[in-house]
Amino acid sequence: MLKASDVMTKDVITVTRKTDVRELAELFVTHRISSIPVVEDGVLVGMVTETDLIEKDRNLHIPTVFSLFDGVFYLESGKVLEQQLKKITGHTVGDICSGKLAAVSPDTEISTIADLMSANRYNAVPVVQDGSLVGIVARIDLIRTMIAQGDV
Repeated sequence: MLKASDVMTKDVITVTRKTDVRELAELFVTHRISSIPVVEDGVLVGMVTETDLIEKDRNLHIPTVFSLFDGVFYLESGKVLEQQLKKITGHTVGDICSGKLAAVSPDTEISTIADLMSANRYNAVPVVQDGSLVGIVARIDLIRTMIAQGDV
């Protein structure tokens, strides 16, 4: 069975939390990729995706409220509004990247990676060994493998 180390891209483009969103957008376009690992001092701290960047341009959803007597009550969490505002007004990767992060080891079987991507709608999964980023497996890597093996 093939493993992450067999199909991963080893030359990984990375950004930091301080990377400007304009530079991030240019990396997506120039390199034709949809996910970029966020690395600080050699340690993987997150992933930023095209979706994170696109959400910066979406309309702000104002939470529904109702008033009762002299009080105002939110029907939704104020934290959601705070997160939306941070993304919409964000200028750096740290402002817009999602908090969800899943990484695999070089020995992880590609079927497990496919399950992880499918279940969580990930475009790519970073490959980490001893705390350091060593590669990334994107959907296209799995598709290339399927073609090479004659699975499609």
